[in-house]
Amino acid sequence: MNDPRTRTAAELETRVAGLMPLARAELGELVAFQSVADPRQYPRAECERAAEWVRARFAEPGFTDARTITTADGSDAVVGSRPCADPEAPTVLLYAHYDVQPPLDEAAWRTPPFQLSEVDGRWYGRGSADCKGNIIMHLTALRALAGDIPVHLKLVVEGSEEQGTGGLERLVAAEPDLLRADAILVCDTGNAAVGRPATTISLRGMVNVVVTVEALAAQLHSGMFGGAAPDALAALVHMLATLRDRAGNTTVRGLRSDQNWTGEQYPPDRFRRDAGVLDGVEVLGTVSDMLWARPAVTILGIDCPPVVGSSAAISPRAAARLNLRVPPGTDPVEAEAALTLHLRAAAPWGVRITVETEAIGAPFRAAQDGPAYRAVAAAMDEAYGTPMTTLGQGGSIPLCAVLADTYPAAEIILMGVEEPRSLIHAPNESVSPAEIASMALAEALFLRRYASLHAA
Repeated sequence: MNDPRTRTAAELETRVAGLMPLARAELGELVAFQSVADPRQYPRAECERAAEWVRARFAEPGFTDARTITTADGSDAVVGSRPCADPEAPTVLLYAHYDVQPPLDEAAWRTPPFQLSEVDGRWYGRGSADCKGNIIMHLTALRALAGDIPVHLKLVVEGSEEQGTGGLERLVAAEPDLLRADAILVCDTGNAAVGRPATTISLRGMVNVVVTVEALAAQLHSGMFGGAAPDALAALVHMLATLRDRAGNTTVRGLRSDQNWTGEQYPPDRFRRDAGVLDGVEVLGTVSDMLWARPAVTILGIDCPPVVGSSAAISPRAAARLNLRVPPGTDPVEAEAALTLHLRAAAPWGVRITVETEAIGAPFRAAQDGPAYRAVAAAMDEAYGTPMTTLGQGGSIPLCAVLADTYPAAEIILMGVEEPRSLIHAPNESVSPAEIASMALAEALFLRRYASLHAA
């Protein structure tokens, strides 16, 4: 009889290729769920249906105890386990999330956002890459192994990652044994480019605040009072202008802005193309440094009179929502305090300032010296035929810091099917099916390699 444990990488690759029609069909089913975890925008039932789909599909490759748990924020997480025959084998936790960002401007989509559509060899749809493509990657890897999985597996697929409401983080704190593992595959990031494998080793933390400026009891006619009366909107604009210098560096007092990134570089011409920077508009600084090693403040929104419907009146009140990203090595609580003090110090004319903190997330730096990291590097090399590189990510995954604090001995590996062309969180999100296939193969190879490296 042919022992499945002797399968070569080529044989596994053939199995993955044979599973890709099923992967496409199932990704189409997943993308069709409008699983935006905000009941103000989409019915909660959409997330419930997506969670049940995930639970049922993972029961097939052996997660027979898969179930949904309602977390503290009201969202459902799918959890389960799949033991192997060897009691001494290591435990690997597989992570993904089924909730998605809203489609934003649906008129900007070339294809219906909640319908998987193929265009020029890519699969388009909201969540196709972030993060439903990673759910399909997990399923494809497990099916390719055909039951020959030499590690204990745990699973968690959450339903509120995009909203950042912290349901899973609080579940980990309340029930730490539920997800305890030796290695954790956080599959919510991706590669440097199609065909260029990578793990993400650095995540920036974040601070979200709303700053409100009040100057007058009510609107005043700009002709009768303009010039002498303090304008709240003008004061806010002045304050916001102090947050960056001409070169684009964040200039919040108390925060360093001179760190350098030492891993894979992000070429400026590729960044310009990936980001859709208009002709003649500058790319700010060295891309890799600005994205992954330095703080960055973004103005997310402003409350003020709209252009259409505005009148010749001085604004008595204005507000802005700010997002501050901070690199590993920066305490987000200290960053919050620095941003608050900076805004207050920058306020002109004695206007009244209120700074309300919405959310804080810690940065994260992954270790690169353990057996899981060595196993995934070898698996990626074998799957892609090219060495794995390392990336930073400018975004935040607060769960990683919670996992690192709760399971300090665990290796946390960040990887996935996303890459710059995926345009996650934007209109026309897409995934390369080649990345789903290659990453599924890499995951299958990793699970086989890790068991032997862990035992050595």
